Amino acid sequence: MQIRHFVFSLTLSSLLTASAFAAPGAQDRVYTADQNTNTVSVINPATNRLLGQIKLGNQRPDVLSPLYKGEINVHGLGFSPDHKTLIAISNGSNSVAFIDTATNKVKGITYIGRSPHEGFFTADGREVWAVVRGENYISVIDPLTFKEKKRIETTVGPGMVQFLPSGKLAFVVSSFNPVVDVIDMKSHKVIKHIKVVSPFSPFLQFTPDFKEMWMTHKDAGKVTRIDTASLEVKGVIDTGFITNHLAFAKTAAGTRVYVTIGGENVVKVYTTDAMPTLVATIPTGALPHGIWTSDDGTRLYVGLENGDAVDVIDSASNKVIARVPVGQAPQALVYVSNAVPHGDGITNLVPSANSEPINIALKPAAGEAKGFVVARNLGVVDSLEVSLFKLRPQTVYSVYVTGQATPVASFKTNPMGMANGTAIGPMRDVSNSLNSKAVTASRVLVMEGDVAADPQKTVLSSAP
Repeated sequence: MQIRHFVFSLTLSSLLTASAFAAPGAQDRVYTADQNTNTVSVINPATNRLLGQIKLGNQRPDVLSPLYKGEINVHGLGFSPDHKTLIAISNGSNSVAFIDTATNKVKGITYIGRSPHEGFFTADGREVWAVVRGENYISVIDPLTFKEKKRIETTVGPGMVQFLPSGKLAFVVSSFNPVVDVIDMKSHKVIKHIKVVSPFSPFLQFTPDFKEMWMTHKDAGKVTRIDTASLEVKGVIDTGFITNHLAFAKTAAGTRVYVTIGGENVVKVYTTDAMPTLVATIPTGALPHGIWTSDDGTRLYVGLENGDAVDVIDSASNKVIARVPVGQAPQALVYVSNAVPHGDGITNLVPSANSEPINIALKPAAGEAKGFVVARNLGVVDSLEVSLFKLRPQTVYSVYVTGQATPVASFKTNPMGMANGTAIGPMRDVSNSLNSKAVTASRVLVMEGDVAADPQKTVLSSAP
């Protein structure tokens, strides 16, 4: 019997926090939030080696049992100003996990409202603010007692929050509305709504001098700049298909912003002038998502959502110099300096068990439709994660693998003509164990409607 399961998610992540500027060292750590394996991967940036993983839950589909106890969809990350505590946000289990960076041990877990996305410590370290994207508020948590203290009302669907170092203002982007909320941190009230160009922003970041806030628009492929003094939009940059996260780095050539463009498998590098200029395009692995800069600005670490790895970029040459395997579907990524002041920092870590994914590009028979598929082995079952774009809105599409009479999955597009989800089941019966040769020999076909597979009538398909 074929098993079908669809997992819909909006994706994730993090902000640059000022700290001592030093080259990547053995006591520093890079962390990724691995959504499918429900782990936090731990990397030593001095060696670019995976040390192991912090297990917060079971990998899909083990989370489907009504008796399952663990975190689901580990997605967002943040850390305390003293770098002693890492927080991991799981949007499927509505939780904030507090992790000791020296021991990799979970100190406490706070369960909050529906579908939190990101969480961060305030500048003084006394509170954690977690945006509850499935509702209309920020959950304020005491990081010592792990108790929710209060809720701050926002525009519906807050996607991320970050703070000016003065402790006076917080900025909140939205996942469902074209607006940025500015919160007075003393009164905990929204004092201004700043209109922006699209309703879906997963990420914001301040320039190193905190004079501007830059935010990504994943749906529109743009980046907006906001002046933090005047609280007005300063400009908009067209960046590219699936603009995910961004990070700033101070380089010999000046301050640069690095933007992950998931739909093009690149990181684009811009100046931060009044009129930003594209100065480099860096090829990466599949679907770059989270990104963070080392304290000295020499390295940038990029989570590959469909590559299950982290690419390391040298900011002097703007080239990828290393790739480190991590858990499945990394979302947020953070760099935490001096996270482990003493010892090797490998206690309470488990080894990574996932294999390398297989990425399959989908090309249109005609028109501007786009799509891609990721095939992953999950042990006793397998998964096909399907993402479709620029199709007919509110329309059902069937996904087939050649050699199978029935569709692997069916999806209905949203009003923007997009659909994504995961089909989980015994796929190895379909594609001969989902090894790379079998997938290459097979084809993925996308048909409009609930119709039989026909290579001559496909809307999207992989290469024959």
